[in-house]
Amino acid sequence: MAAVTDVCVLGAGLIGGSLLRVLGPDRAFGWNRSTPGAEAAAAAGFHVSTDLAHTLRRAARTDALVVVGVPLPALGAVLDAVADHAPGVALTDVVSVKGPVLAAVRDRGLGARFVGGHPMAGTADSGWAATDPDLFRGATWLVAADDDADPDTWSRVARMAVDCGARVVSSSSADHDAAVARISHLGHVVAEALASAGGRGGELALALAAGSFRDGTRVAGTAPDLVRAICEPNRDALLSVLDECLADLTSARDSLAGEGTLGPLVDEGHRARRAYEEAQAVRAGTAVSVTPGAPGWLADLRAAGAAGLEVRPSG
Repeated sequence: MAAVTDVCVLGAGLIGGSLLRVLGPDRAFGWNRSTPGAEAAAAAGFHVSTDLAHTLRRAARTDALVVVGVPLPALGAVLDAVADHAPGVALTDVVSVKGPVLAAVRDRGLGARFVGGHPMAGTADSGWAATDPDLFRGATWLVAADDDADPDTWSRVARMAVDCGARVVSSSSADHDAAVARISHLGHVVAEALASAGGRGGELALALAAGSFRDGTRVAGTAPDLVRAICEPNRDALLSVLDECLADLTSARDSLAGEGTLGPLVDEGHRARRAYEEAQAVRAGTAVSVTPGAPGWLADLRAAGAAGLEVRPSG
């Protein structure tokens, strides 16, 4: 697998900043839009600038892997700068939705060395102060396998993910977005609804709130603008899953009102949770070896991803 010598991180928030921390200042440098964030990273010993053009020119000189770590609303301006100052760099991202990123990259003619990425890790906190070098340890890192994926860039992104302690899973951007609508974006919406329901119960309800409320509303502590930036770009997939969830809840509500029972929802949910736990145990340590660039490598990656299996590049 190709080694990653330099990594340029654009955006030193929770994900980008944690990436800087785990790779270290000898291997990674970056840029941050806000001066306080850049100064905090610099005070911790990292080469983080507020001069995007200068940072990108350095990335081009060193053939660094550029990691875009800004929220989706800021993506266009950052990609414009990449196109102006470092159009030939190997490029990836850590944005939570892949389809819109891929389209924006292609629109700017940057697709030749781009491979999307998404580490499935995070907290409800944000900014440099929330960064953690262990954030990615044991997490799953999606490395996209779209039809025009560059094998060298794919290998570099995968190596970076492994070096951060993550396990690599691969799929097309479209399949990723359909999946995360179910296991991430819906969770944000439901957490907000649950938190709102608890809040409407007043002080007594909040005093009685314990584990199920705490765990179910954890991501509702995320800044609202960030939740919108995470979920709303995946509108079509999220709408479909919301319709399913609303149908399940309506069925349970009608069953409770008419028959005094929540119906099949509780049993189905219990089975799904147990299946998730069993799948996590079975897949631990199970990996498929794929040679980037070999005949059929993208199909092999997508097949492994559909089965939920880790992939380890060879060759």
